[in-house]
Amino acid sequence: QVELVESGGGSVQAGGSLRLSCAASGGTFGINVMGWFRQAPGQEREFVGCIMWSGGKEYYADSVTGRFTISGDSAKNTVDLQMNSLKPQDTAVYYCAALEYGNLWDQADYEFWGQGTQVTVSS
Repeated sequence: QVELVESGGGSVQAGGSLRLSCAASGGTFGINVMGWFRQAPGQEREFVGCIMWSGGKEYYADSVTGRFTISGDSAKNTVDLQMNSLKPQDTAVYYCAALEYGNLWDQADYEFWGQGTQVTVSS
């Protein structure tokens, strides 16, 4: 079992920045991908981005490309989400997730999830 704990959420004005962190513990040896997802009020949870432990390649949703950056340390089992140029539409609960095998774009394939952290961007 893998436990994921997010931190770093909060409130910020449009154009500002926030950095979220996620720490994984437990049976982490099988994890291949660490991802970030978000869910806005009344909307479905959506993919934000992810990083592959092997090779460090990153993937992002079009809506955040160029503004958000994922970095990670596979040895420490930590992954961060740096969010710049935040917009009100980025307001959501952000979740960290871990994937062993499957489609890294598909939240249904992620086996482990954090509890989520709220990000609120005001205009």
